Amino acid sequence: MNEKRILIVDDDDEIRELLEFDVRASGYFVDTAKDGMEGLNKALNNTYDLILLDVMMPKMNGFDVCKNIRQAKLAIPILMLTAKGTIDDKTEGFDCGADDYLVKPFDIQEVLLRIRVLLRRNQVEDKTALSDEVLNVGDIEIFPETLEAVIVNKRVKLTPTEFEILYCLMQHFNNAVTLAKLLDDVWGYDSDEDVRMLRVHVGGLRNKIEPDTKHPKYLHTVTNVGYKLTPFGEG
Repeated sequence: MNEKRILIVDDDDEIRELLEFDVRASGYFVDTAKDGMEGLNKALNNTYDLILLDVMMPKMNGFDVCKNIRQAKLAIPILMLTAKGTIDDKTEGFDCGADDYLVKPFDIQEVLLRIRVLLRRNQVEDKTALSDEVLNVGDIEIFPETLEAVIVNKRVKLTPTEFEILYCLMQHFNNAVTLAKLLDDVWGYDSDEDVRMLRVHVGGLRNKIEPDTKHPKYLHTVTNVGYKLTPFGEG
């Protein structure tokens, strides 16, 4: 099995060195960067399987680094590690294209768990080998290789998390999928704390696939349950 390559971008020497030691001890190849600009340059010019990204850094903050990575059409999973922990901060991070978000101070075992979940989830190409998986139904078609979706001839680029949410909902189209089911399928665990995180990602997905986000045509909220996808545009 190929060794997974992880880039750690953090200007705090103590935190960066701690992460580097524990992530490397877990069997991953580790590269590091000490500021946002260095991190962006490395991300654009090397191949990584995942990026651990601080937010408050010199030269370029983590939000801008994340935006630039997504604008470059790189589908690398990004886990933000930051002291900025309000829901507005998390929303900004997810809007920039982050896949997961941990607030400092963090438990290193939680970081390693999130890394494993993101790496497992990003291996979407394996799904194409399963003949019973739904990749095209109604107005919606998804492409695991490029993390894209086509909705009525409109092609949109999804983050890995948005792709996984849409993929999960497509496997159960026209049926309600619980919040717990989505959290377990997409993140690998069910945490009440992360329900708001899921809702933020669903909001980002709606912005990309819905003609009118105020009156959803495809992705519907099912009160006290979760979400339902109606790929034929039913209400």
